[in-house]
Formats: sequence, structure tokens, C-alpha cells
Amino acid sequence: MTASLGSALSIPHHSPGKTHELSLPRNPSYCSCLASNNRLHPSRRSRLVSNGSILGRVGAVFRGNLSEAPSRTKNYEFSDGGAEVELRLDLMATNAQSFRDVSVDVDASSLIVRVQTSASLTTVFEAHLLYDKIKPSETIWFVDEEQLVVNLKKYDVDLQWPDIVETWGSLTAGVPKLLKGASIYIVGESTEINNDVAAVLADGIGYTPLSTGQLLEKYAQQSIDSWVNAEGEDSVAEAECAVIEGLSSHVRAVVATLGGQQGAARRADQWRHLYAGFTVWLSQTEASDEASAKDEARRHVQSGQWGYSNADLVIKFAGWEPGCGQPIAQASLSALKQLILSDKQLPEKKSLYIRLGCRGDWPNIKPPGWDPSSGADAPPVL
Repeated sequence: MTASLGSALSIPHHSPGKTHELSLPRNPSYCSCLASNNRLHPSRRSRLVSNGSILGRVGAVFRGNLSEAPSRTKNYEFSDGGAEVELRLDLMATNAQSFRDVSVDVDASSLIVRVQTSASLTTVFEAHLLYDKIKPSETIWFVDEEQLVVNLKKYDVDLQWPDIVETWGSLTAGVPKLLKGASIYIVGESTEINNDVAAVLADGIGYTPLSTGQLLEKYAQQSIDSWVNAEGEDSVAEAECAVIEGLSSHVRAVVATLGGQQGAARRADQWRHLYAGFTVWLSQTEASDEASAKDEARRHVQSGQWGYSNADLVIKFAGWEPGCGQPIAQASLSALKQLILSDKQLPEKKSLYIRLGCRGDWPNIKPPGWDPSSGADAPPVL
């Protein structure tokens, strides 16, 4: 096997990649949790030639919305070397006779490895959503005895990759380090969905799951519905706001809030203490594709019809079944990762906002001593 494969080195000179611009907190990031599309994108493929021999092929691949583990899970070795990550695949079982039988397709967020045999072209590894962006033009691959080695240059050299691909497992391992203890608040129209997703999310990242609805029912010794019937929606919303205020100084918690008219998060004037954590707005959609879902999210945010438009992130999803919150939780973690990487000071800003008393000046935090009731303006601290 070693003699037949020889040694090949591929250094692509360019690759058509994709970049994804991220919004800051006042302009929420949008993420959709629709059906994944993992088809190969019809694109130009460049054959790289050096000294007359074909070294590799580089093309663009389609980026799906969510990524599962690569095919033949853990048929690879992965390591993070700081400025670069390395993938090693065992070629012994592929029946490849030469490095010329190997095809590596890569773009800024995807990687596919195929092997040509006498029978067919076989995909031996595919990741349609790498853990973070890479520099496709600096990708190197070569054959080392029975292993294919793919070296990928990180776009963000400071980010540690738990794995080569972005999956539930890699996100739950990596995102808590980015959050630095900051809590997460789940808001949206459905209390049930908020509770389910918050519970899955908390379990995945090792945070404490909390539900404002459950805390209120325990305090009042009655159901939320009974409370609404007895005292009205405003009473429940005011009580939930007090609960959120008490939770705002907590760290490493995922807080599910009430949905509907009785929910404090629906009201724009009740967000002072919600800003203490990263807020995720879960919103169902009837859109059939990602672009339509994002357009819908933008319209809802720009209209300002609900307090939810203050959220850091908007997650659009189609369909819901009880107990099936993991895909939405995964989309939430992916969006949180992108948001924090777009501004790595965000967790520290959340912490500062809490220390200064959650005065409602997010995201333009004013200096110590600023009185929001005075109406006087002041330059932000950060």
C-alpha cells in the first residue's frame, strides 16, 4: 500500500469560498433550522498541476444548515495545532491504488474527500459544516503511508476546535468556553418550546436549567393559567419580570421564559434584566427555505411589534414535536458561537452590564454613576 500510493502534496492556489457576515446585538443574527441540504454544489473544479502530475482537485461545496457527524463516524484522527487543524484518514480500507485516486474538495466551511476505485467514486469523508471557517487557498493534503493527511489553516487562530466538524457534540464542548459563564435566556411565543429547548441546551453545555414559569407556579401555588384568570396577564408579566431580575446575577444558567401575552419578554419595556444574558428568540415559521425564513425574521425584528425583537439571536424553525428540542438547541449554539466570534468582548460586556446594575443601557453601556432616570446622555464605556 505504501509503495503504490507514494507521496503526494496538494497546495491549492485558490478556491471559491463563502463568507458569512454576522450582526451585532442590536441587529440580531438569524439562523434557520429547516431541512438540511447536503448536496454537492455544482461548481467549477480546478485541477492543480505541478511537474506534470495531478496533485489534487479543489472545488466549492454547499453548506447545509445543520451538520451531523461525518460519514463513517470517527474513521479519522483530528488534532488542533493552534493556527491549523489536521485531519488524518485511513486509506487502507478504500482500495486506493495511487494518490491520483484521491479527490479533496474544500471551501471556507466544507470538506469532502473521495476515492476513485475501479468500481466507483466513493466518498470516504464529508463535512458540510466545519467547526469554523478555514482559508481554502492554504489547504494542504498529502499521503503519509496508509493515511491521507489534510492540513487546514484556521481563519481564527485563537479559536480552539473540539472537532473537525460542527455537530452537537463539538458545539456543546466548545461554546461554553466562549460564553465564559454568561447565562442564556430563551424567549418566544411558546412556553412549552422554550422549556424543552432550554432543558436540552442546559444539559448539553452543563448549565443549570431554570424555568420562570415553574418558579412562578411554585411561588404562587397555582398554575399560570389560573393566575391569569384570577389576576390578568399583566400581573403575571410583572411577577415574571421580578423573577428575571433575581436571576440576572446568576451565571451558567439557561432560563426558559414564559410565552404568550403573559410573558415579560413579549413586552419591550420589560427587557432591562434580560440583557444580562444572551437572549435567543425561538420563532416558528412556515417558510420553506432558509432565505425566506431569514427574510421573515428581519421583517419581525424591524417591525418592533414584540419585545422579542430585542433578542441577540433569532432562531426560525419549521414544525415542532414535544421532546424534539435538540435540533433547535444545536442551531442556537451554532448561532451563539458565530455571534461571540464576531465580537469576542460580548461576554465581558454582559458581565460589566450586570456589575453596573442592569440599568437598561445595553448595548451602549454608560459609565458608573449614570442614572437612567435623569435622561442625561453619556458616552458608553465599551
